[in-house]
Amino acid sequence: MLIPEKMREVLQKEGVVAIATSGDAGPHMANTWNSYIRITDDERLLIPAGRMNHTEANITKNSDVLLTLGSREVSGRNGLGTGFLIRGTAEFLASGPEFDAIKAIFKWARAALVVTVISATQTL
Repeated sequence: MLIPEKMREVLQKEGVVAIATSGDAGPHMANTWNSYIRITDDERLLIPAGRMNHTEANITKNSDVLLTLGSREVSGRNGLGTGFLIRGTAEFLASGPEFDAIKAIFKWARAALVVTVISATQTL
């Protein structure tokens, strides 16, 4: 299991998710919410994309992504509060089952950002 149970617990709490990509202009950050992320049966992350145009342009050229997420409400290594660093590859899908799953929940989504997790490391 690539996605630890503790990370699944964090995703049940509200918090901000930072999505880092790299492109011709250097690093770029986008944000979303923990509660927006869905985990597929094969442990990919599905994230609704309303805009994320710069993120999509970067991923077209370099699919490597980093995500950080956390919650103050979930116990970590030293008490309350924990976070994760996720390394993976990503693609944007505007059709197909992953997009349909996201669009059914988030009517405003123009695409699904699909992240294939390479590693998920607890940081707190």
